[in-house]
Amino acid sequence: MTMSKTDGAGEIKKAPNKSPRHRARELALQGIYQWRITAGDDAQIEKQIHAEKNLGRYDKELFSKLLRGALGQHAELEALIAPYLDRPLAELSPVEFAVLLLGTFELAQHMEVPYKVVINESVELAKTFGGTDGHKFVNGVLDKLAPQLRTLEFSGRAS
Repeated sequence: MTMSKTDGAGEIKKAPNKSPRHRARELALQGIYQWRITAGDDAQIEKQIHAEKNLGRYDKELFSKLLRGALGQHAELEALIAPYLDRPLAELSPVEFAVLLLGTFELAQHMEVPYKVVINESVELAKTFGGTDGHKFVNGVLDKLAPQLRTLEFSGRAS
């Protein structure tokens, strides 16, 4: 479903089409959210999402890598996230938790994606699916975590 917005003159503009990679991240986020709420089986969640109709174009391989990776390594990722939180992990909203888990996984395991892209994508997901200021919280946590997980990208910046 394509949402539309109005411009300043009241004209309806079509929302920009999402890239297949962004859509894959959205679907992975939804899978992580479902896992967090239901404690369901990750393979079953993945299968269920793949079977959905009208998902739009998405990078199926990236979706599977992100969902399987984030859920398969959730304990390690949670341990990386926890020191940067202002409250216990259990008190995060399910959306904040899912966005942070996904963003941390991508920072840790997908070095081919620049850290700024990972943070930006995570912030956009939090804006779309999260609470009013959830994106600021996500940005702050991932911004502090990125130098730890992307030492090579940050080592060239210090001068």
